[in-house]
Amino acid sequence: MRYDAVIVGGGIAGLTSATFLSKNGYKILLCEKEDKVGGLASSFYYDGFLFDSGARGIIDSGIVKPMLQQLNINVEFVKSIVTIGIEKEAIRVETIDSLNDYREMLVKLYPDSENDIDIILHEIKKVMDYMDVLYGIENPLFKDLKKDKDYLFKTFFPWLFKFLAKSGKIKNFNLPVYDYLSQLTDNQSLIDIISQHFFQKTPASFALSYFSLYLDYEYPLKGTLDLAEKLKEYIIKTEGVIKTSTEIKKIDLFNKTLLDQNDQYYEYNQLIWAADTNQLYKSIDMETIDDSKIKKGIEKQKKLLKGKRAGDSIYSLYLAVDLDNQYFKKKSSGHFFYTPDKKGQSTIFEKLETVSKATEKKEIFDWMSEYLDYTTYEIAIPALRNEKLAPKGKTGLMVSVLMDYDFISNIKSLGLYEEFKYFAEDKMISVLDDSIYGEIRQKVIHQFSSTPLTIERLSGNLEGGITGWAFTNDDIPTITKMTKIKKTCNTPIPDILQAGQWTFSPSGLPISILTGKIAADKAAKTLKKGIRQ
Repeated sequence: MRYDAVIVGGGIAGLTSATFLSKNGYKILLCEKEDKVGGLASSFYYDGFLFDSGARGIIDSGIVKPMLQQLNINVEFVKSIVTIGIEKEAIRVETIDSLNDYREMLVKLYPDSENDIDIILHEIKKVMDYMDVLYGIENPLFKDLKKDKDYLFKTFFPWLFKFLAKSGKIKNFNLPVYDYLSQLTDNQSLIDIISQHFFQKTPASFALSYFSLYLDYEYPLKGTLDLAEKLKEYIIKTEGVIKTSTEIKKIDLFNKTLLDQNDQYYEYNQLIWAADTNQLYKSIDMETIDDSKIKKGIEKQKKLLKGKRAGDSIYSLYLAVDLDNQYFKKKSSGHFFYTPDKKGQSTIFEKLETVSKATEKKEIFDWMSEYLDYTTYEIAIPALRNEKLAPKGKTGLMVSVLMDYDFISNIKSLGLYEEFKYFAEDKMISVLDDSIYGEIRQKVIHQFSSTPLTIERLSGNLEGGITGWAFTNDDIPTITKMTKIKKTCNTPIPDILQAGQWTFSPSGLPISILTGKIAADKAAKTLKKGIRQ
């Protein structure tokens, strides 16, 4: 059967592309290799507790809600207030004035570095100002600029002038955040505490703007999967076709056909690849290409992708505990970034490359134990956003730390994977029990965990990466400038577009939605042109 468009990948980008194409009357097929759609926008129930397996919250960024509004889809959100805690101190990030609370907390922890803290906070405010401009309006891609003149003249044009004025200045913050902060203070602990929230070599422009993003966090009342489910329902309602447990193995460019793992063929006029980019180029049957220019473009892209690493992944502990959500409410909000010790992890992290190749169990486990003593934990508690997401009187928590793919892969190869997971779970519970949650160990009902290998297996994401390409790559094989984001969908292959977190860096849920919409718009334009001809 021939489809106007086939979308490969049922994460949030693929769902967005499929939804908008189906909305506009095109005959579409969405193929997802797992048994359900959603990708990293996913939730599941375990013994009555809801856990989010991907995103712990959603940042609107002028994208998510305008997209839903344009589709007339209702997803009920609640404000997801972020708490930042260090040792026994904690502050809630509720308004821009919370920066003053953040300052007071840092000064209390580092009284001898007060001047440095003020300098750092000044830089944070500058970056926040730039990012507030960047994401300060409803994204024009979700507006009908020909009809909405009020938005065009009163919102878009004034914003555009501000954006052009600010966009050049953000280049001043291109250094990795760790290096940037090192120019402002020689307090290593202070540098660590601010920078260890982020992936390796995260640019200061991205990391220092995060206070703005904390103010923008919201949470779907039914869990993050609700967003994906509503898009899925829309596709089905508009007669789009979704095939789960369907992995595309081969692309015939000459006949414009796809072959899945069961040797079933699908014909397309436009193909949108919203899955791992490497798999796209592995799937192409080069023997079906006669055009030397196309072949050259594909080979160039393969060379560009060779050896490129994915961004850091996470290790997540899922806990169901016999404690009422009020116990946790006294300590934080439902989204909590907590660092149990202000010492910082930099000296421990310096050993990572060595320990990722270690063969001795003691060396590996000792490093993990020390890392968990000093790293920053992202703790998400769904029942503090909606008490119905856990059984009455009980609470579920997702506790995550940044985790290196090579480190976990080495453990797997040594046959220590399951033993290591149990050890890591126990250590994380101990750290929380000894610091912020003094009663948690004896109240655990269920505990289990996931690693970068779990994310890679379930999502198909290279190395379990959760924001696309690593900043540690010499050259990031995708567009990184917002001014060029409309080109993210382009590939060197006729009638094949791309979308998702592998097409723009750094990428999260809002950017995945945006690239999905860009790809859908371009596919629709090509399809319309074909109809007219």
